[in-house]
Amino acid sequence: MNTNLFAQSAATDTTFVEGSVLSKDGTKIGYRKYGSNKPALIIVQGAMGVIVNYHELAKALSHHFTVYVPERRGRPLSPKEYTPDHSIEKDVEDVSCVINVSGANYVFGLSSGALVTLEATKVLPSIKKAAVYEPPFYVTGPVPVKKIYRVFILISEGKTSAALAQVFKIVKVGPKVFNYVPMPVLKLMTKAYIKSEDKQQNSRYPKVSYLVPTMRFDFTDVLQRSGKVHSYNSIDKPVLLLGGTNSPKYLKEALDTLEKVLPDQRRIKFEKLDHSGPWNTDRGGSPEIVAKTLIGFFKD
Repeated sequence: MNTNLFAQSAATDTTFVEGSVLSKDGTKIGYRKYGSNKPALIIVQGAMGVIVNYHELAKALSHHFTVYVPERRGRPLSPKEYTPDHSIEKDVEDVSCVINVSGANYVFGLSSGALVTLEATKVLPSIKKAAVYEPPFYVTGPVPVKKIYRVFILISEGKTSAALAQVFKIVKVGPKVFNYVPMPVLKLMTKAYIKSEDKQQNSRYPKVSYLVPTMRFDFTDVLQRSGKVHSYNSIDKPVLLLGGTNSPKYLKEALDTLEKVLPDQRRIKFEKLDHSGPWNTDRGGSPEIVAKTLIGFFKD
């Protein structure tokens, strides 16, 4: 990944400032801060993305809030090698340290970041309201444990394209045709894509070959919490459940279940949006629509 280019593009953008704070275990957690309006709001990233994926959403929200977008572990501003002792509790500690520096009472999370957001909301009294977009709970079928551990093995063996192919089969948020393509063919497709992307220059986003290894952090969170959706019935704070009508069935079922589990919730379905809804428009998102809904919820 061209980290210098990433840093240069950030240095020329005046819509945010960058900072960092140390988490409980000493890990540096970098963040971007947008705006200076009260109250403060934290955005918790999902998988296969970095801070820049949320740039347009954060800008839209910054007209009403001071928005903090911390970098999840393993990404450019929070460099941390994955180790087997990683846990969702460490991700919650990362959120907590950003709350300490920001004074935020509101948190929004996407995908695995939604898992972290729910866990943080359950255990951190400072969070008063939370919004989650499609947390990847498996509620009507088994968690694909073997397939997930296969991704870990492939990453450790340096087989990035094969790991990416396996990721697509698990999460089902890539092009729909990938759900039906045989694995050997999909591996060839992902290998060709990674090879082509690695030749490209001047992208503001990290390359997929860089992001795939970070999936271990996200999959660890899924493995540790996916079967425990009913534990969130202890959350007595308002929670907004968000999702797109074009997202995979298992993500919709997770929201269906949370709708029954959470004591104080409301749900909104975005027509024609999918799992990338909160991301920038050039990454398939509709951040203005998502931001408008979040503003209405957190300002209420």
